[in-house]
Amino acid sequence: MEQAGAASLWVGDRNLAAVRPRVGYGGQGTTIPPELSPAADPFVLLGVAAAATERVLLGSHVLIAPLYPPVQLARALTTIDLISGGRLLAGFGIGWSPEEYEAAGRNFSRRGALLDELLDALQAIWTEDPAGYSGSLLSVPRHHAPLKPARLPRPPVFLGALSERALRRVARRADGWLPLCVVPDYVDVDGLAAQRALLDEWARDAGREPGDIGTVLRVNVSTGTDARTVAETIRSVHAATGIDHFMVDTMYEADTVEESSSYARELLALLPPE
Repeated sequence: MEQAGAASLWVGDRNLAAVRPRVGYGGQGTTIPPELSPAADPFVLLGVAAAATERVLLGSHVLIAPLYPPVQLARALTTIDLISGGRLLAGFGIGWSPEEYEAAGRNFSRRGALLDELLDALQAIWTEDPAGYSGSLLSVPRHHAPLKPARLPRPPVFLGALSERALRRVARRADGWLPLCVVPDYVDVDGLAAQRALLDEWARDAGREPGDIGTVLRVNVSTGTDARTVAETIRSVHAATGIDHFMVDTMYEADTVEESSSYARELLALLPPE
């Protein structure tokens, strides 16, 4: 994919897919697509990708960050960033599965607050030595922390966000935003533009430059959708919104790595190099 011209490679994160979920995929209904069940470890995959590539960014869309202890999460991501020479893009979200939080011993109803404290803890671990953190939900004993990422002061953190509260979190403290669309079923260009306008307004209110907050749009490809349709959607979204970084997920269209790679190469050939 790097040789074919990709700008970034991405992993997802699914700790488990419950047999009888109380909440369904994306927080809707009570079913989870079978494609989400065989989820490989994202940290191992990113490490393999870091060793096999030289140029592409390596991202997560998204790690369900509150499920992980902050010290272990910082160690894994720092190691990946070092192996890759500073190419990690840490994408975080809070998820939608109560069962995943139950399995990790976390409080699902406090997942937003958990993410806020986790970001504070990661900031301390990545930038201080000794490092420690004390919050109402998370605590990290003061410890020696000489292992630092290659990209200083820390890897960029992008956040998935749809709700007002989540978008305000992006505006206040993230390096980027991770929205999504589904081709051809759900491509709301006006909605994307409106959300980005709000994000920019709230960033200015927080004393930040909106241009410092990037955007990577996740494009979920529905079963049976050809690469030309996806390429046309990407071009139209770019023209309408200015978004120029896209993560294309072929999970529903391709069953194997080889099929996914073939689809991606075809898509890249249809898009201009810039």
